[in-house]
Amino acid sequence: MRPGVERSVEGGACDGRSELELVKLRAAECIDEAAERLGALSRAIWSQPELAYEEHHAHRVLTHFFEREPPAASWAVQPHYQLPTAFRAEWEPPEARAPSAAPRPLHLGFLCEYDALPGIGHACGHNLIAEVGAAAALGVRGALEGLPRPPPPVKVIVLGTPAEEDGGGKIDLIEAGAFTNLDVVFMAHPSQENAAYLPDMAEHDVTVKYYGKASHSAAYPWEGLNALDAAVLAYNNLSVFRQQMKPTWRVHGIIKNGGIKPNIIPSYSELIYYFRAPSMKELQVLTKKAEDCFRAAALASGCTVEIKSGAHDYYNVLPNKSLWKAYMENGRKLGIEFISEDTMLNGPSGSTDFGNVTFVVPGIHPYFHIGSNALNHTEQYTEAAGSQEAQFYTLRTAKALAMTALDVIFKPELLERIREDFKLKLQEEQFVNAVE
Repeated sequence: MRPGVERSVEGGACDGRSELELVKLRAAECIDEAAERLGALSRAIWSQPELAYEEHHAHRVLTHFFEREPPAASWAVQPHYQLPTAFRAEWEPPEARAPSAAPRPLHLGFLCEYDALPGIGHACGHNLIAEVGAAAALGVRGALEGLPRPPPPVKVIVLGTPAEEDGGGKIDLIEAGAFTNLDVVFMAHPSQENAAYLPDMAEHDVTVKYYGKASHSAAYPWEGLNALDAAVLAYNNLSVFRQQMKPTWRVHGIIKNGGIKPNIIPSYSELIYYFRAPSMKELQVLTKKAEDCFRAAALASGCTVEIKSGAHDYYNVLPNKSLWKAYMENGRKLGIEFISEDTMLNGPSGSTDFGNVTFVVPGIHPYFHIGSNALNHTEQYTEAAGSQEAQFYTLRTAKALAMTALDVIFKPELLERIREDFKLKLQEEQFVNAVE
């Protein structure tokens, strides 16, 4: 940061408020000014739900939004960034675009998700996640453009990250280097309450296939090897194993294929299972025990078994206390009422590929109330995510994110604390070597 920038923004006062507070107010005003366009963006995504890696409509809507966002050509958009339905949009102050000896800009990333669930559409509200990311980025840009003097060196980056519900698009983008130069990343997820952090768990998924031998179920069943028996044994093995599972572990699965006809001994069966644990270390222990259950079923039934892991493991989300405290301070000024820290740290949660992001760059993934008590992944939540009522809460959350990003830009001591929190959490996870 250039010497004196923080002092020049925070030191002056107007109307009893610091200059930084006025800059934050301008960010909120910019989001309000774009409210109609942002709402239309969200509705367009919500109205045509698409599955992981197939979000062509949502991708087109989002890239056109940034390509056409006034003033003209203010965002540099890469429409098919590393993945067919991913994108990258960048903005930096005009004076920063000319070659100079200025220090490297601070790179702030705002993430958009936009895939839906099979059968029930946007029941996790990813249309609102896309809207929050876009709105917060617009707010930061508008606030910095309105400064009477050049802002600190900064680049605002919006990443469109497909396939959160299945596959892990953020992990694909990590592997492609999309997060390499980012300093802090921001996104927010709709929920039933306002929480600056929830302990989203590490997750591993497997497909288990049993191969037996078909035979007539009545005439000569002794000639067959029943693959469905293997699947049922595996399901029951895991149910028995639950007695010895830690309370924080989660195992859930389905039998996807159990045969063709009752008078044919099934020669093939298939299960899909998800395993979750609070950390990657615990997840490895849980996965090993579960796979022993699958293999035991194969041995007992005489079938062979094939256990295939998913493309990516989702890591647990690392908390960044300095970042979430700044977010809560800004959110409270906007009237957001947060659940207690104890409830936050011990509340129920799922899994997200944002967890992998937090192992390579400091980030925040708060949850926000959208005016409904409906639960995620239900038809009722789909309806709530597309409602007009959700707009107020969504844009309020975007304002809090934008204000927090401005704190990061103008408060170098906050950025240092965020980076220190990041390093300490990596050390606790014994994951330092993987990111060095």
